[in-house]
Amino acid sequence: METKLLALARRVLPGTSAVERVERLSGGANNETWSFDAATSGGAVPLILRRKAGGGSVAEDGPLASLAPEHEAELLRAVAPAGVPVPAVRAVLEPGDDLGRGFLMDRVTGETRPKKLLGDPAFAAARAAMVGQCARALAALHAAPPDALPPLRVASAAEELALWEARWRTYRESRPVFELALRWLHAHVPAPPARVVPVHGDFRTGNLLVDAHGLRAVLDWELAHAGDPMEDLGWLCVASWRFGALDLEAGGFGTRDALIDAYRTAGGEADADRVRYWEVFGTFRWGTMCVGMAQTWRSGRDRSVERVAVGRRASETELDLLRLLAPRAR
Repeated sequence: METKLLALARRVLPGTSAVERVERLSGGANNETWSFDAATSGGAVPLILRRKAGGGSVAEDGPLASLAPEHEAELLRAVAPAGVPVPAVRAVLEPGDDLGRGFLMDRVTGETRPKKLLGDPAFAAARAAMVGQCARALAALHAAPPDALPPLRVASAAEELALWEARWRTYRESRPVFELALRWLHAHVPAPPARVVPVHGDFRTGNLLVDAHGLRAVLDWELAHAGDPMEDLGWLCVASWRFGALDLEAGGFGTRDALIDAYRTAGGEADADRVRYWEVFGTFRWGTMCVGMAQTWRSGRDRSVERVAVGRRASETELDLLRLLAPRAR
């Protein structure tokens, strides 16, 4: 791997003499993240290689396929001028790099681990600033000029619900709470939004790179698509991303109302009822993903600890759905 990374670094940064501190970072099941430094005459250049797991030279298809790495890189380049904090893309992988499909970007200093971000006193100032910073980042993303963006899958709330219900049915599990959620979601599908905008699709604690002052970069754009801007706000409010800080609905660092107010202040048009719909939908969606992880582990296709650890969280989403749909008096 180091030999290939050195060749890549030399293509992007001529004169690179070596690659140092090569490390594969923990992360998602669909993509690999490699961290390394390129040693140049001007000093070490910190870099990140993001590529499909195992190189992933075959393109994905299907209505829920993740964004192709080359399109993800194009999207990062497009939203940066709009004011969205993202790492700078250095290059998209080419066949001659022999590293599969992916792209090279600058490594931004910061922390992503939710427990540390939400509990360490060193990030107290960051937590206080995060609601406003996240709202501004989302408002900037949702206002990005469509003609500057790569091709994105377009999906309404009804279409997204149909896709995720179909995925849920393939698992053939009996979970009455999921059925209750589906009944509610079908009964409350919102009308199409006034504007279809680029949506991050996974904007949450864990995909936000933060330092002591707050948000440094928004990461992991593989689920980006075009749709209702309230989807991103609702997803950030899913209880699974609060990591125990249940009263702080916005990612464990702020309230839902504060997020909506800050989004409006940043120039976005927010609808609290639509945010709630997408929060319920996001909880069901995440629960379905957890069930899928568990089934993948049980089938033997992937016996990694990550699969089974995520899979067990399906029961947590059932409790979260009940809190949303049948709240008990405090």
